[in-house]
Amino acid sequence: MATIHDNTFLYVQLAERLEKQIKSGVFSVGDKLPSIREICLETGYSMSTVSKSYYELESRSLIESRPQTGYFVSNMLMRKIPVPSPSSPENNTTNIQREDLIELVYGGLKDKEVTMFSLGFPAPGLLPMAKLNKGLVQATRQLSDSGTGYDEVQGNVKLRREIARLSFNWGGSLTEEDVITSSGCITAIGYCLMSLTERGDTIIMESPVYFGVLQLAKSLGLYVMEMPTNMTTGVEIDALKKALSTNKIKLCLLISNFNNPSGSLMPVEHKKEVVRLMEHYNVPLIEDDIYGELYFGDSRPPNCATYDESGIVLCCGSISKTLAPGYRVGWVSPGKFKKEILRTKLFHSLSSTTITHEAIGEFLKHGRYENHLRKLRQTLRNNCLQYIHTISTYFPPGTKISQPQGGFFIWIELDRKIDTAAFYTLAMKYHISIAPGRIFSLQDQFSNCMRLSFGLLWNQELQDSLKKLGQLVYAFR
Repeated sequence: MATIHDNTFLYVQLAERLEKQIKSGVFSVGDKLPSIREICLETGYSMSTVSKSYYELESRSLIESRPQTGYFVSNMLMRKIPVPSPSSPENNTTNIQREDLIELVYGGLKDKEVTMFSLGFPAPGLLPMAKLNKGLVQATRQLSDSGTGYDEVQGNVKLRREIARLSFNWGGSLTEEDVITSSGCITAIGYCLMSLTERGDTIIMESPVYFGVLQLAKSLGLYVMEMPTNMTTGVEIDALKKALSTNKIKLCLLISNFNNPSGSLMPVEHKKEVVRLMEHYNVPLIEDDIYGELYFGDSRPPNCATYDESGIVLCCGSISKTLAPGYRVGWVSPGKFKKEILRTKLFHSLSSTTITHEAIGEFLKHGRYENHLRKLRQTLRNNCLQYIHTISTYFPPGTKISQPQGGFFIWIELDRKIDTAAFYTLAMKYHISIAPGRIFSLQDQFSNCMRLSFGLLWNQELQDSLKKLGQLVYAFR
């Protein structure tokens, strides 16, 4: 039985003591809490224990961190933040054109004067640029042809071996032979779709979902059946079960951990049930697990592949959202479909990018990735809390805000009268870019929603841009 000296419980005990003082009025809304160092001196606890206690209180929305200032009792204690409504797509063949809107939003990614809340990858200031640059130089020296030649079709052996080791984090036991590399996660998903479907097939996705996979499926002539989705727990299991039992479904594609754009996290029991359903109906599951390492809790959440014993799950990943977006390093563990995926890769690209895949393999090998991830997770978590606080303070009453437990994205639901596609044009006049909600569906949905990325460097300028968005929403109403 654990004692009071068990560090696993010390931080929880401290958090509960502080929570009791906050709720009893010892600390009022807006009061500054003692610094971590002061708590350490007073209690004798380690800085790690006190820090975890403060993180725990942040996760309960009881306190908030202010850069270079300290921790304060949050005004969110006094109000309940509404969560965005579940989606309810129609099962019809609606196929609304979104290409023009997507091109409008993402056509000017290099404009440094624009605050890019619309982007879905980390700002350069959050990445270990010097180490990455050094790794590229080393890669050219280590490769026999300096990286000018093709790699083997399955991919760089060193990289595949390190990806297999990463699978331990989600309960997997992959070997290098179970992994096929690709030029980013979307390419891996493309290999899976091309290998397992034919034009006219019906596939299942969540709704909302990343516009890239929607447009990819559309380009392949596939019909996407969008599933009702809860913005906290992901795809509705009963709706998924009904769709599988009453329709001819070729495959399913889900983002189980920290969905893009909603940030939802599928509970473990739901993941187990999804795998059971796929096995029962013999429907392959493409799992996009690109955000799985960006968790805010104590451990990485498992994915659906964790519970797959039949090889029905094709798990795709990448370091594009965590380490180096432009290196185009992705992969898939294709389960029982390895032969089909390898053949598709051979026909469509032959080889992955030699130098960057060697460099990332070396980066992972020496433990640099986990050190970087620890810092990135903490930064993203703090950013997320800052966003929620700022949005809840400066946006109109009734604004619904997702509360992700990891990843990059906040999903916001505004008054139904607000069209965020038109709002995008207004925001851009003030050099602020958002991702309008309607691009995340092929149906007429989410016109009053938007996705914001918190993968940016939090500073006064960013906070002012977020406040400005709130003011513009008031004006737009």
